[in-house]
Amino acid sequence: MRESVSGFVTSGGNGERHTVARDYADNSLLEIADLESLLLNMDASLNVHERMHFFGWTQGLFQGLVPHSALICALRATTSTAFRLDGFSTLVPDAGRLGKMLQSDAATIPSLITLWADQGFNPVIRTVDEIGMLLGGPFVREIKRIGATHLSLHGSPSIDRDANGFYIFARAPRDVIRKEAYILELAVPFLHAAWMRAQTAGAPHHAPKSAAPAAVLTEREREILKWVYNGKSNGEVGAILAISPLTVKNHVQKILRKLNVVNRAQAVGKALESRLIGP
Repeated sequence: MRESVSGFVTSGGNGERHTVARDYADNSLLEIADLESLLLNMDASLNVHERMHFFGWTQGLFQGLVPHSALICALRATTSTAFRLDGFSTLVPDAGRLGKMLQSDAATIPSLITLWADQGFNPVIRTVDEIGMLLGGPFVREIKRIGATHLSLHGSPSIDRDANGFYIFARAPRDVIRKEAYILELAVPFLHAAWMRAQTAGAPHHAPKSAAPAAVLTEREREILKWVYNGKSNGEVGAILAISPLTVKNHVQKILRKLNVVNRAQAVGKALESRLIGP
């Protein structure tokens, strides 16, 4: 039988029919929880204007989207071979040391960028041992020392087959996530935009449009909002606080009304700006 396509349905020679849309969803699209996390992080990234904001976001809410032990950020400077480097982690003491180590080894970042470019500027996910076979050196030894087993690499390409920004996620086995490359393709563009804003010299201070006094939220509501900031779902917050997910949902709705926002990401952003919660 001749195979034909009608809308999103195909028929094969054996008479079996399948839905192209369903296959695409199975192979490419994200689960509802992943989509919610993606949207929350996109919105929260807009509140990043300083290094402190970037640290609080990437080591809090962003961990629910791309879990990692340490994040190394490289921003292209005035020449193609020079980068501003910094490291972020709540698990690794002095994560900035990783960035300094890369800065002292001029060959490592260009080599990793070349590996990424050779993969068509698609996310690269390799074990630390595989990267070590290519590079070796003190950076790989330090990554192993902090207990990371994998490196995920992605960036923002420039027109000359280099990188305007480059991001290295060091992660332990517990941090492995499904569809990681796809999530990195979606997440790194707004991560890069946030990091650039945080690095811009003389960036204006972005004060909240309407600061909310601490008394606006009860102690329980601030506690719930802090768990939301850390990427927890209603069910997870309920399990942590020994209350039902419905009770958590009701608290979240009250928080949205009190802060005059429309979603959880905006609530987190406003609470951070108003210092109702902290990183």
